[in-house]
Amino acid sequence: MSVTPPPAPSSASDPVFLNNPYTGHPSLTPLEADVLWEYAKLAANVKQVASKAKGLSKEPDEQLLARLRDLEKKMGLVLTLFKASIWGVINEQQ
Repeated sequence: MSVTPPPAPSSASDPVFLNNPYTGHPSLTPLEADVLWEYAKLAANVKQVASKAKGLSKEPDEQLLARLRDLEKKMGLVLTLFKASIWGVINEQQ
């Protein structure tokens, strides 16, 4: 049973995305103000991703977990075959 987490605040409604709060600051050059604004937008995006990841980790999707288990088994087989081929190459060189 999968529960959808509550929607995170939209980027468009977040005030940090609407206008640059650092514009016109007397201690900052325009470039520094733009860089700080980009960092603020990045921080808002990271918070949004973290909240969505937290929602996913509370109640994982069973179908996704089953698919990931299948993938893990296949990757284990690929790793075993890769190790065997490396071992074969090493033995041929000796």
